[in-house]
Formats: sequence, C-alpha cells, structure tokens
Amino acid sequence: MKTAIVTGVTGQDGSYLAELLLSKGYRVIGLKRRTSLINTSRIDHIFSHENLSLEYYDLEDSGCIYKLIHYYEPDEIYNLAAQSHVRVSFDMPEHTVNGVAIGPLKILEAIRNMNLCDKIKFYQASSSEMYGDNPEYPFNETSRLMPASPYACAKVFAHNIVRNYRESYGIHASSGILFNHESPRRGETFVTRKITLAAARIKLGLQDQLCLGNLDAKRDWGHAKDYVVAMWKMLQKISPSDYVISTGETHSVKEFLEEVFDCAGLDPYKYLKIDARLFRPHEVPYLLGDSTKARKELSWTPEHNFKTLAKDMYEADYKQMLNSEGRYGHIEKALRGAI
Repeated sequence: MKTAIVTGVTGQDGSYLAELLLSKGYRVIGLKRRTSLINTSRIDHIFSHENLSLEYYDLEDSGCIYKLIHYYEPDEIYNLAAQSHVRVSFDMPEHTVNGVAIGPLKILEAIRNMNLCDKIKFYQASSSEMYGDNPEYPFNETSRLMPASPYACAKVFAHNIVRNYRESYGIHASSGILFNHESPRRGETFVTRKITLAAARIKLGLQDQLCLGNLDAKRDWGHAKDYVVAMWKMLQKISPSDYVISTGETHSVKEFLEEVFDCAGLDPYKYLKIDARLFRPHEVPYLLGDSTKARKELSWTPEHNFKTLAKDMYEADYKQMLNSEGRYGHIEKALRGAI
C-alpha cells in the first residue's frame, strides 16, 4: 500500500485528491491547520475511512514536516496548502509569501536532508497566475512568467525552487501549473462560488443583490475533480516534469455570471451591483492554457466543460440552500422541478 501526505486536505483540491487516492488503495495522511473551528466539511464523508489519518500541520513549522515524514515514511507528498486568494494577497503579502513560497521549500529541504531524494515523489501546486499580464497566450510550460500579485510572485519562487531541487538533487518533484479550477467545494469568497451561491439564494428569495468587481477578466476554468487526476498522474511518471493543466478555453466573469443565472432562470442584471472595492490593484486580464504536453504525456483529458461546471456548481448550491438545516424544507414542494 502506498502512503501519500496531502497538505491542505480540507481544501477544495485536497478533499478531491484524498478521495481519489483512497479509491486507488492509498493510505492518506491529510494535513490541516490547527484552528478553533472545526473545518472538515469537505472531507466529512470520508472522515471515518480506515486509510485516512489527519494530522495538524503549519507551513512555517519545519520540525513538523520532518516529524511527519519520519513517522509515516510517505511515497508521495502533495503540497496544496497555502493562502490561495489572489485579492487577499494584496492585503496580506507577507503572510501569503511565507506560506506559498517558503512552505514548499521547507518540505523539499526535509526530503533532501533526510536523504530521501530517491524515495519520495513531490507534487507542487503551481498556478496560472504566474503568467500575469503576459500577452503572449496561450500559455504553456515554457511561456514567460510575469506575476501580477504577491500571490503570483510567491508561486513563481516555489515553481522555480521545485525545478532547482529536481535538477540539483534528483528529487522526483513535479509542478502542476493549474489554471483556474472550480467546484461546489470552492471557497465562498472566490468569484465563481460567490456567483453560484448568490444565484441559488436569489432563486429562493434569500438574497436580493450580488456585488462583483471586474466582469471583463477572462479565465480558463476547469473542474477541480478533473485536475486532481492530473496531479496523481504526474507522480506516476518515471521522470518528473512540469505540466500545464487547463481546458484550452477562456471565458469572462461576465460569461460565467450569465451562464449560472441562466441555469437559475434569472436575469443577473436585475441583481448585480459593481463594487470598486472588489477590483484588484493589478488585474490579470486574460488567462488561457495550452495543456498539450499533459494530454500527450499523461493521457489526461478533462471530463467537464464550462457549461457543465457552471451547472454543477449552481445545482449543488441550490440544493444546499434548500436543505440547509431543514430551514427551507417547507418550500421544497413549491420549488421542486426548478432545476
């Protein structure tokens, strides 16, 4: 039985990855931050799985990762933990950089110093935000990186340090340059989930306004469930490398808004308010990925498209709002068949 450590297991990607690895017979050691609130909702359905263990972990605690590697002797480590909100990184740049950039470096150093370079395979979550406002799209593994936020700058460092340790010390370390990937498990502060949740609440009469920032930003949006498959496939390769993971299509925030509200049977512009406070200080206008390398070398193809992603997210939020603690059960009959 293989053992995998997954940092950030309670996040969107971590929860889907844990599911995938458990389905493949892995023992999964999920690492999460110590918080005063129980934050395991995304993994509650697998919480009691006999091959899942949870441990506390802090990106800034070097001793913690040494202890966990020594105790569990993992075959694979997937580093997904970090402050991942681009807009927030402008408000908290030091905190963001400490986790996003230094966190993976500490794991790589642990692997190197424990003489496990030929025994542990390492995956780093890189980001399409690294390309920033580079106008020469679509972006592939060799495209110029022009980060436009503290988050993206930190991701560039992490991406380069992974390559450096791979080439300098022979660590089986791969980075997945993941373009935007969403799901019903996306955090509620991210624009896609903010839109789907608002559409569901407006449909149920629980909300009457949706505040958004820049509607013109274009992104290559995929489904997180598809993207974690690519992560796993990278660590099954004999030779490590970096891979762009994307759908090859780009859509604006405005298009996503219209698609979701169309699923709800609503006119979004009756409820929309543009809030200047939600604009980024430095916006990335256009992201489009070229995942040719991953499709050829990993035999990876996404199963979801833009429309099925929007529909999946909206319907999940609608059902969640409808059934939340039974508060809206009394209107279920009246609304049955609405989606």
